[in-house]
Amino acid sequence: MITRAAKLLLLSAIALFYTLVVFNNTTDFDSNYQFVRHVLMMDTTFPGNKGMWRALSGPAWHLCFYFSIIGWEILTMVLSWWGAIAMLRKLQSPAAEFNMAKRIPVIALTLGMLMWLVAFLTVGAEWFLMWQSHLWNGQEAAFRMFVVVGMVLLIMLQPEREEQP
Repeated sequence: MITRAAKLLLLSAIALFYTLVVFNNTTDFDSNYQFVRHVLMMDTTFPGNKGMWRALSGPAWHLCFYFSIIGWEILTMVLSWWGAIAMLRKLQSPAAEFNMAKRIPVIALTLGMLMWLVAFLTVGAEWFLMWQSHLWNGQEAAFRMFVVVGMVLLIMLQPEREEQP
């Protein structure tokens, strides 16, 4: 029962994290919008770099990227809470039922990892050369969240066994 509770608590912590991320991105829209805007414009990358042809200067692109990130975060948040509720309902059920309740959490955590890996570490850092910026570089935070969510996913993937008497 302790490992089940640990998995439920860790997933709930991830759900809370995404809830706060969504709250911050919707109540203080401009702060993170500026981050996305500057990364896409590549205006703080190394002077004279040969990748500037990739820059997107149009505000429509900035809003599209930012709304897609917020949508991704909302989906991850909803699935995380949904999964936590499903796990809570099956907390004292047989192992097979609890394992089935982990399907939605595995999807949520995978989506969370993909957001940090694809949106930030791949598209932002490599395509838009975010790594070159001292002002608008989110690689460290993205890597940290990729690892945190990944650790929770690895723990979640450990199969449940029937409790020993």
